[in-house]
Amino acid sequence: MNNVILIGRLTRDPELRFLPVNGTPVSTFSIAVDKQLPKEKKQEMEAKGQPTADFINIVVWGKQAENCANYLAKGRLVAIQGRLQSRSYEAKDGTRRYVTEVVAERVQFLEWGDNKNSDFNDDNSDFPGIEGFHNVDDDDIPF
Repeated sequence: MNNVILIGRLTRDPELRFLPVNGTPVSTFSIAVDKQLPKEKKQEMEAKGQPTADFINIVVWGKQAENCANYLAKGRLVAIQGRLQSRSYEAKDGTRRYVTEVVAERVQFLEWGDNKNSDFNDDNSDFPGIEGFHNVDDDDIPF
């Protein structure tokens, strides 16, 4: 079984291309997935300049590729479900290059819009971190 589920932040804006043969859209980007290290180990690695996240290349096809290019941006949080793929190609200089990437079958946008100005980061909310939830006074309820 080849099934991958990842949650991470985009490290760059998605790049959208269309296949010359049939015009099929394909979007590529990478995400940083936190390694979930203990606090002490994470601080130690950061002090040494070592990465505390894995950087994963993502490939998305079809309409979903267009949606990713239109609505995702560097820094946004996404969930990816797909399969791991290894492939090789010949570079312009004639050398053989090997690539491992996730071919996304499903991309879930976990953040929307400008989070600096939304209720998403409202520390007074009973549901911090969940977009759209904010405290309501009883006077605001119409019944």
